[in-house]
Formats: sequence, structure tokens, C-alpha cells
Amino acid sequence: MRALLVGLGSIGRRHLSNLRQIDPDVQITVWHQHTRSDVVPGAERVVYNLEEALAERPDVALITGPAVTHIETGLALAHEGVHLFIEKPLSHDLRRVDALIEDCHQRNLVMMVGYNLRFCEPLRIMQQAASDGRIGRIVGLRAEVGQYLPDWRKGSDYRQGVSARRELGGGAILELSHELDYARWLMGEVNTVSAQADRVSDLEVDVEDLAEMTLQFQSGAIGNVHVDMLQRAVTRMCRLIGTDGTLIWDGISNQVRLFEAETHAWIDLHPAMSIDRNAMYVAELGHFFECVANRTRPLISGEDGRRVLQIALAAKQSASEQRVIELCSPTLLA
Repeated sequence: MRALLVGLGSIGRRHLSNLRQIDPDVQITVWHQHTRSDVVPGAERVVYNLEEALAERPDVALITGPAVTHIETGLALAHEGVHLFIEKPLSHDLRRVDALIEDCHQRNLVMMVGYNLRFCEPLRIMQQAASDGRIGRIVGLRAEVGQYLPDWRKGSDYRQGVSARRELGGGAILELSHELDYARWLMGEVNTVSAQADRVSDLEVDVEDLAEMTLQFQSGAIGNVHVDMLQRAVTRMCRLIGTDGTLIWDGISNQVRLFEAETHAWIDLHPAMSIDRNAMYVAELGHFFECVANRTRPLISGEDGRRVLQIALAAKQSASEQRVIELCSPTLLA
């Protein structure tokens, strides 16, 4: 297997290490798009442009650079028959997203988007319990994630990172769109979005650092999703409200709890405990390679990535225009 790693930020370095863990014999080429480093531990080769990257004849590519580069890079690689793993978010806008998805379909290429929380075991336990009907019909969701941006990547200047810069596709809504992805996974399709979002802190960023989003799902259920880059105490959680009970996932303690209306008691579906966070990233890449080997549709397809991007852009539009956005509306940002 010949793998091309596009970009070498924090997530790129994680994927590089995990590639070696999954397949010790994989031949890895790193394509530096914006920096120069002639030696990358764990990689066989380093290249600096598309022509050099294609000369290595990669079978798969992991696109991990800024969101604004994802689609054009993906189109160039898909044209040469390369399977694509694209980090979240799929892009910063919808331009040419459909062209990339269609190109991958026509060439029978696997295209997967990196929403790794789909492979988080406690969250999967919650999803399965909901799917099994253990809380009845789900009528509400409340999800929250927050962490102080300067603490995200120790040893780096947060002001220079993707998350802080609008021109690179940063901001709380896109950077923390995991919550939008798993909300849709748990609850189904979203019909409308309304949001408030702004830069409310003293952080040196030119993007929103906090957003409150309200989603109405096709089922009629309503969800609230809070994302911020401000909280000093790291927070990640989700609550599902059902007609027969409640499910709660704590993404920090990894606890999953179920309240059953029939017994009027809480039970642990997954106890609070330390888990290997890297395991979900390994599982994610393992799933991608399995889909490539079998030419099967991945758990998070290009269409799924596009839909999450639509929801995120609708939230931005709602905050800007102070109105509810219908996702089927022709006025949705393209």
C-alpha cells in the first residue's frame, strides 16, 4: 500500500503514527503544502507539490491540511484514481464539493470524512442503546463541547493555527463540527437551523469563538448544540431525551448512563474510566482501509461530510442574518 499524507499538523502526525501501527509495511509520502522539512520520521519520502506527489503513485491519500485546501487537493488526487480520507470539516464552503463526490463515485473511489467520534466506543454504546429503543422515541438532544483554544495544541501559537483564522476555515462551528455530525447520526436528518454565534472573548482570533445552535430534525425532535473555544475546564457531553428515559454520554469521563422511566433508576452502560483516545483514530483509519479493500461505502461518506457542512454553514448564515434557515432552501450559502 502506498499512502500520501497531505499536511503534517497535529492530526497529520497522529495519522502518520497510526498508519505505521495499522500496516508496518505501508509506504508513506508526506506532501508539505505550506512548509519545508526534508526529513519526516516515519515517512519514506517528502514532496512539495502535486506533480511530485503523483509521481509516487499513491493508492490512498489522507488530506489533513486546512479546510480551504481540501476540495481542490481532493479533485486533483481523485482524477488520478486515489482513494480519499479527508479530515473534518470537508471544506469551508460548498463550492465544488458535489464535483468531488461525483468524481469519486464515477471512478469507484472510496471517499471518507474524518469524524472520529463515530468510532468512540462509549458514544457508540449510547448510539446503540438509542437505536435499540431503550429510551423510547427520542424527542430532544443537548450537546456541548468547549475548551480554551490556547490549550488545544501545547507548544504552538494558537493565533497562527487554523482554528483562529477565517481564511483557513477556522472558527468554533467548523472546527467543532463533530457535534453536528454525531447529532445527525443519533437523531436523523436536520430540517432547520437557527443560531447565535460571535467572537465574545478577548482571544486574538477573527472567527466566532462561541455558538449556540438549535436544530429541528425531520422526526420533529429538537436539538441544542453548544460549541466554544473558551472553557478552561474541558467539556464534552451529550444528553438524549426520550419518551421512556434519558441517555447521557460524558466525553471526558467516558461514562454512559441510562435513566429508565420504568424503574425510575440510573444504570451505567459504560462506567467512568480512562480509555485510550487514540484507539478511535486507529479504528477510523482501519475502517477506511477496509472500505478501500472491499470497495464499500464508509461509515462517514462524502455525502455525510457534505450534509454536516451544510448544517454548519446554515448556522453561520442564521447567526449573520438573524433568521431560521431551512436546509432545503435555495438561499442556503453555496
